[in-house]
Amino acid sequence: MIDLNAAGEGLDGYGLLSAQLESLLADERDFIANAAQFSAFLFTQLEDLNWAGFYLNRTEELVLGPFQGQIACVRIPFGRGVCGTAAATRQTQRVEDVHAFPGHIACDSASNSELVVPLVKDGRLIGVLDLDSPKLARFSDHDQAGIEALAAIFLRLTDC
Repeated sequence: MIDLNAAGEGLDGYGLLSAQLESLLADERDFIANAAQFSAFLFTQLEDLNWAGFYLNRTEELVLGPFQGQIACVRIPFGRGVCGTAAATRQTQRVEDVHAFPGHIACDSASNSELVVPLVKDGRLIGVLDLDSPKLARFSDHDQAGIEALAAIFLRLTDC
């Protein structure tokens, strides 16, 4: 795992992850293949995660896509829970305590915090990237910016 808060010469943690993701996805454009690789990459490189993956936009409803972690909810309506809120608003949702989030959907009772990044390409919502942690307040502003940058790389290198 990489120290995401490392400072000093060269690339910081998310800079290094960005370079690694660019290399990982460089020779493949298929959405499912890249989403599966990206999920595994995040799950193995970030500390304190119990779920990393995708929910895909299927006519104003999110449907489970490639992921790593515990079994998950299969369908989430737009506007419901953290993922549905991110999809409906097209804004990243960083939640320190999911149990205090109105309408939270408890797919895994061990999850305590969540970061959900909407995936928008050419003005179209593809879905959301969802990261869950058993640790309260796991995700910082720095994490949010880093994951949003990684999601942008995924979108640029993937046919959606």
